[in-house]
Amino acid sequence: MPAPIVFTDAAAYDRSIGAWSAATGADFLDWLAPPPGLRWLDVGCGSGVFTTLLAERAAPAALCGIDPEPAQLAFAARRPALAGAVLQQGDAMALPAADAAFDAAVMALVIFFVPDPARGLAEMRRAVRPGGLVAAYAWDIPHGGFPSDPVQQALRQVTGAEPSFPPHAAIATPEALGALWRAGGLAEVEAISLRTERHFPDFATFWAQASGFGAAAAALAALTPAARAAVEAETRARVRIAADGRVSHTATASAVRGIRPG
Repeated sequence: MPAPIVFTDAAAYDRSIGAWSAATGADFLDWLAPPPGLRWLDVGCGSGVFTTLLAERAAPAALCGIDPEPAQLAFAARRPALAGAVLQQGDAMALPAADAAFDAAVMALVIFFVPDPARGLAEMRRAVRPGGLVAAYAWDIPHGGFPSDPVQQALRQVTGAEPSFPPHAAIATPEALGALWRAGGLAEVEAISLRTERHFPDFATFWAQASGFGAAAAALAALTPAARAAVEAETRARVRIAADGRVSHTATASAVRGIRPG
């Protein structure tokens, strides 16, 4: 079983992926269309991006975020919207939650990082009551949906190195997530694609966000200045740039939901 991946630089994560997560998370929450007054569990809450959406838009009766990394939880705790939330350190494969303690459990951009996704799903299922909601969304990496995919593909083109993606990226399609949810005993399973388009004032702004965090940043740091410049030029060729210099880019996530049977 692979070791879990954790993110220690919450601020860098928030600058790079946070805006993408917030935009896609809003669409995900619109799709779920939950009633108010639910007890929510956000598994792998990280810096609190999706947890904040729940606090601001879902009118929760209770809200708990769990993450393995203390620095991420500390960052999340500074968000005003989460002043009333319980933020707790814990493992997605052994949730510190009683059976049937919640009405809804979600994973936002997390399921493909869990060392054993089926076990993580089983833990979410255990933590919600019968009739409760179990849902997730993840970047559709197999179909190029990751926000930094242009940088990753440019790195492969220039250096020959394969992109570094989450260990279970293959499950991040609607079909695979739907199959995982059905195999996990969930009922009324639905899975869809969510497309999120963002606009940047210029390529430099896009480049700073897309190349400034995670595996792409580490790979770029190891290159010579000439090789980094080549990757930047290749990335520029892979994104849409308008006549006025503005950049548009679309990321795609897969979303899934199901109900714990009674």
